[in-house]
Amino acid sequence: MYANLSNSGSQILTGNESIVIKVNLETIEGGRTLDVSGFTPEVIQAGHVLIQETSTGNYKPMPLNGGATAYASLPASHTYAGILVATVRTAKPFAAILVRGTVNPSATPFDMTSILSAVKTALPQILFRAD
Repeated sequence: MYANLSNSGSQILTGNESIVIKVNLETIEGGRTLDVSGFTPEVIQAGHVLIQETSTGNYKPMPLNGGATAYASLPASHTYAGILVATVRTAKPFAAILVRGTVNPSATPFDMTSILSAVKTALPQILFRAD
């Protein structure tokens, strides 16, 4: 997988980053380039749940429901991998992935209610605590 390295102007609002990632104790070393095929938003906000395809090892943003207001179901052959540390554009999806720390689920970009229990089970070193 390759990412486009050309620069084009854009503005990204990052005001929630320090609110959603409360404590960052460990990330996947070196980060990962996300596979964003089929993900339509132009920006992936900090706090977005990230998943990994088991057959390829590719990391992806968790898909959204049809109205893009909450997370959809975990796709088959995927596992929860971590939480996006900093906001990125889908044109340059270079991701720092939190695997140990504290996340405020009330500040995540999409409602986690339907998946929070499964995410907590899959990522036991991340504490989900609202303010």
